[in-house]
Amino acid sequence: MARITGIKCIRTRVTATWVIVKVLTDQPGLYGIGSAHDYNATGAVVAAIEDWMAPRLIGRDPAMIEDIWQSTFTSGYWRSGPTHNAALAGIDIALWDIKGKEAGMPVYQLLGGPVRSAVPCYAHAVGNTLPELEDDIRRYMEDGWQYIRCQVGAYGGGGFVPATRPHTPDPSRTPWGEAWPSWPAGQAFDDDVYIENTVAMFAHLRERIGFGPKFTHDVHEHLRPTSAVSLAKRLEPFRLFFLEDVLPPEQIGWYRQIRQQCATPQAIGELFTNVQEWLPLISERLIDFIRCRVSKIGGITPAQKLAHLAEAFGVQTAWQEGGNTDPVNLTAAMHLDMTSYSFGIQEENWFRPEELEAFPGHPVLQGGFLYPNDRPGLGIDIDEVKALALVDPVRARTPRYLVEDRRADGSVIRP
Repeated sequence: MARITGIKCIRTRVTATWVIVKVLTDQPGLYGIGSAHDYNATGAVVAAIEDWMAPRLIGRDPAMIEDIWQSTFTSGYWRSGPTHNAALAGIDIALWDIKGKEAGMPVYQLLGGPVRSAVPCYAHAVGNTLPELEDDIRRYMEDGWQYIRCQVGAYGGGGFVPATRPHTPDPSRTPWGEAWPSWPAGQAFDDDVYIENTVAMFAHLRERIGFGPKFTHDVHEHLRPTSAVSLAKRLEPFRLFFLEDVLPPEQIGWYRQIRQQCATPQAIGELFTNVQEWLPLISERLIDFIRCRVSKIGGITPAQKLAHLAEAFGVQTAWQEGGNTDPVNLTAAMHLDMTSYSFGIQEENWFRPEELEAFPGHPVLQGGFLYPNDRPGLGIDIDEVKALALVDPVRARTPRYLVEDRRADGSVIRP
């Protein structure tokens, strides 16, 4: 029987924002790796693992995954926060890696065995203009991609107006005058402009490309609730595969209004960390895709339970990835995708060649499909020397914050 002898964190990527957890055992060569990713609060996650979670797990049997998860989940009394969940996920995913290695089979076999040959993914097409976006979509289609997310510019693109009069207040007339920062700076977000341009975008794409490819779009929570309902209704004729994050987590009750008024498929979940956020949406069948990040809800153990819950109510999974997550998180999601009947689609992620070299055994993404290997455990490892060589010390010390998009009156938008 193996015992846990140590848990350490390896920070990698140029910004040192990938936190790879390594759980060591007393069996020669037996260890597991997991993802505890948090792009903005990276140091807090590392401290939670090394200073708080790791000491109580030394000497425990790594095979007792469920008990370790449950006892660690409540070990600090308060739970379900993003930092806590990410730290717990790193350990949980590593324990599944160990279990697979001990069993001599991939994690997807331990989870019930594969129900598909490979994992379909959706691409991220983007352009600053509609012709540029169309060209990017066609590039993906030529490479075999069937599912494509369509965005003009950054999140909220198509919805920004110049932050000048008459859109914005005159700073000289405010109580604090010119001495106070002028909000917004450069550009302001306008719900109506965004809705009109997004509808026009899909009208253009369907006219030019047709209804063959399956399109998605990410609103990234920029809209007010009534605007979200309006956009979902107006996009219905363009038959999206799904409309993502049309509402922020604080306003999920509005999905009832959306469901009552249109059939545009809805996807949400990347900001969720608590079961009570997704439970009503799934049990009332108010959404079509649940898009949590595996490392933000606590790892493979709770993610599999979520997938089973979704299956019972006809909701599909679309685990969140995106540009800042790591190859281990993607691999954990892939193992769930391979075994889950409720699987819908997997978000793509691209890594630089030198990043992939630090993770031997990583899944292969080609032509819109993610392909696993048959190695025991997760099938992915980490080369610590190459991983540490990726880090830029200056960028690693630089705090990271989300972009502050603001409305014309200067109030901040919740992304």
